[in-house]
Formats: sequence, C-alpha cells, structure tokens
Amino acid sequence: MSFIRLVLCVTGVYSMFLLKNDAISVPFQHIDGKSSEKFKSPLFMGTLQSFLSSLSALTYILIRSKSNQSLPQLLGLSHVETAAEKSKHTNGASNGHANGNGKHHDKPDTRFSTSALLMRYLQCSLFITSAAPFGFAALSYISYPAMVLGKSCKLVPVMIMNVLLYRRKFAKHKYIVVAMVTAGITIFMGMGGEGKGKHGSKASNTAEKPPYANLIGLTYLLINLALDGATNSTQDEIFSRHKVTGQQMMFWINIFCTIITSALSILPLPYIPVIHPGEAGTSELAGALEFLRTHPGVIMPLFQFAATGALGQLFIFETLQHFGSLTLVTITLTRKLFTMLLSVIVYNHKLTAGQWLGAAVVFAGISVEAIVKRKDVHAKRVIQEKEKAKLKSL
Repeated sequence: MSFIRLVLCVTGVYSMFLLKNDAISVPFQHIDGKSSEKFKSPLFMGTLQSFLSSLSALTYILIRSKSNQSLPQLLGLSHVETAAEKSKHTNGASNGHANGNGKHHDKPDTRFSTSALLMRYLQCSLFITSAAPFGFAALSYISYPAMVLGKSCKLVPVMIMNVLLYRRKFAKHKYIVVAMVTAGITIFMGMGGEGKGKHGSKASNTAEKPPYANLIGLTYLLINLALDGATNSTQDEIFSRHKVTGQQMMFWINIFCTIITSALSILPLPYIPVIHPGEAGTSELAGALEFLRTHPGVIMPLFQFAATGALGQLFIFETLQHFGSLTLVTITLTRKLFTMLLSVIVYNHKLTAGQWLGAAVVFAGISVEAIVKRKDVHAKRVIQEKEKAKLKSL
C-alpha cells in the first residue's frame, strides 16, 4: 500500500508540473491590438493559487469526511484520542516520559494544542510568502541557469533546517542519497550546453552589471533556499507533533497565504526592497485587475496556472504526510531531470557525456533509497508475521 501511494504521489506531482506550463510568462496583447505586455503581479498570482488550493483541499476533506465528524475535527483542529493513544499517554505519564538518562524531554507536549498548531501553519505561510519574492529578485542579478543550478541543491537546506530548527536526525543512507541526488543534478545542469546559446544574451547582460551583482543574486538565492528549507522542515515538525492529514495542513497553510498575500496586494505599501519593489504608495491588486481588463488573453493561462498548482498540492501534501519533505523535494527535483530525459526520447535531443553522468548519479541515489526502503518494508512484515504467530499461539 505504501509503495502504491508513493507511485500515485509521484505520478500526480509529475503530471501537474507538466500541465503547469509557462504560458503565463509570455506577453499578452492589449485590447487595442497595438501593444503587448507581460503579466507582472506575482502577489495576485499567489493569492489566486492559494485560494484555489484551499478550496480544493476543503473539497477533498469534505468528500473523505465521516458523518459523525464535527467541523473542527474535519479541519484538524480537534482530535478524539483512540484507545491506543490513551493507553500510550497513560503509560507515558506513569514512567514520566523519561529518556535513557532518566531526564524528562525538554519539548512540551503540544500534540493537541490548537493554538500551537495554528501558529505552525502561520509560520509556514510566512516562510512561503517571503521565499517567492527573493527568488524573483535573484533572477534580476544572476542568470536563469545559475538559478536552476542553485535550486537543484534544495535537498541540502531542507536537511540542514531540519537539523538546526528541530534537532531531527536522519538515517545514514539519507545523507548519502541527498549528496548523490544533489551532485547528480548539479552535474547534469552544469554540463549542459543551453547556457551558452539560449541564454547568451542574458550572459552578456549580466557582464554589464556591477561586480557585486552576482554576490547580491547569490545572497537572495540562499535566502530563498533557506526559507524553502525552513518551510519543509516545519511541515515535517507539524506531522510529527500533531495529528493532522496532508489536506488539513494544505487547507490552513493556503488560507493563511491567501490572507497575507491579499493584504500585501491591497495595501498601498511604500517602497520595500524585494518585497514591494514597485512604485511607492501603489496597490498591486489595482494594477492586476486593470491588466486583466485590458489584456483578456491572460485570464485562461492564469486560471490554468492556479488550477494545476492547486491540484498538484493535493499530491504534494499527501507525499509530505506519508513520506516526509526529503522524499517530496527529491520528487520535485528529479521531475525536471525526467522531463529532460523524456525530451531526449521524444524529440531526439542530444545530451553531453557529463549530463549522462549526472543522470546516472541521480538514478544511483534513487536506487539506494528504493533498496533501503524495500528492506525496511520486508523487515516490518517479518516482525508483523512473528507478532501474529505469537497471538495465534496464545
């Protein structure tokens, strides 16, 4: 069942990413037919996607709901303890929850604290809302290939933030898999020939920028990666300390994101580097609505962008709940690699020797993860069979 769920999650994430095309990034014709412009309202795009995402999560929750569940239970704000959980807590109280040294755990039990849970959701939403502007800002100083190359190392900040923020430890093979996948994707991206031809004009533009431009771009990119890592590690912490489903988390995080981005787009903010780089005292929402009125061709691509993102999040949060953030990031990163390899087969594109080497390293890393997981599943089944045999003998 676990393997089937993983296959469904991978298929869902891959398909939604493929459907989520870049049609929104092209210029759209003005209604006067004389000019065309690009849609430049990232906050409006984020608000629309987070709103549709919260709506799709709520729909999924309602479809899967049971007749005896209250609204707080449906939304993950109230939890009814099972007999097994009550027994576990009773036994824990009797032995004082002591660890191996006889000392109590420093972390308070906030497993069923609604306020603590909502604060974690708000924390994730703030990280997500803050990360996107730094990603956009980085592209103003560094080339797109450099951005993709940096993003390919996302597994590293996710693991670092898990360790730094929540003192989480991973199995030894996880560190090996992260290193192999990161190295493989880095080799694949770095050994490609796209950067010299397709992005040649961008390269020349960056050469005209001041010497410290690359440093600024790299700083913005590192902040973006750190915020992404903090988001994923906080989501792992929520699942480990609270009894919630992936869709409940998806609903609340997107609700908070919608509130935050709506407020930022409505308010006439002053000039704020990265966050609000436009003209001081302007509202992004007014500009976005005016663009929709004068460029109606943007409406369908905008809706497609938000809808595929919303459906894709259902698979993303299902993966987060059952397999953790490292598996999720591995899926999203390797998706780009598989897309490129698919284009080689379908369109007869050619890869360099270095790119084939990078692909081989990534597949080797994924194979290590698959082999270890298969052994773990087999070991669990053996233990379960032994327990069943003991119960039958009694």
